[in-house]
Amino acid sequence: MDATILDEVAWQIDLPQLKQQLGIKEGGSYAAETEGMAARAEAIGRPKAMYKAGLIESRGEDHVVIEGRTFKSRVLAVNLEKVHRVFPFVATCGVEIEEWSSAFTSVLEKFWADAIKGLALGASIFALLEHIKEQHHPGDVSMMNPGSIESWSLSEQRALFSILGAPEDSIGVELMESCFMKPSMSVSGMWFPTEHHFENCMLCPMENCPGRRAPYDKELYDRKYKKDSRG
Repeated sequence: MDATILDEVAWQIDLPQLKQQLGIKEGGSYAAETEGMAARAEAIGRPKAMYKAGLIESRGEDHVVIEGRTFKSRVLAVNLEKVHRVFPFVATCGVEIEEWSSAFTSVLEKFWADAIKGLALGASIFALLEHIKEQHHPGDVSMMNPGSIESWSLSEQRALFSILGAPEDSIGVELMESCFMKPSMSVSGMWFPTEHHFENCMLCPMENCPGRRAPYDKELYDRKYKKDSRG
């Protein structure tokens, strides 16, 4: 099965939410400038995503094989032990809005632009998940991302991009030698069906993380993923 490409993602910036996020008061000195940036970003921005439904061909204690590529991660292997189909993906704010943001030189404008790009990325992730649910009916799903936890190395990006084919040609996301992505406001990973919701944050001890979606559970790894804890 070929990868599915979503390159016409509808998005609209919620201005009150954006101003609240940036700490900008309605009618304040920065309000009009922020509104202008948001309007221009909406006109230029084209968030995009791509994914593929992939079958798990074999598995071991510390790895799974999907579409002929081996992914090495104890946490991933345990999370997928009852799963037969996963959805590798890449989502991005888009090269258009990335180029727009590169013109800003002040620290404040760059900060605002990054927040706007984050909203564009959020729109692409939302559209991607809705498309997967509508087309494949996986039920409840969770997501894992290479590099987000110690157990799944960022270098696994190479195998993930290989499954998808050519994300740079399809949606403009380049995988650099460092395994970081360009545009930087991009995310890759796997959605998978699950009975018990999982967030990378549950295994991440980083304090004061602005993107945290779940509390850190310092006993989770030993309880669920440590080999001798599972017999």
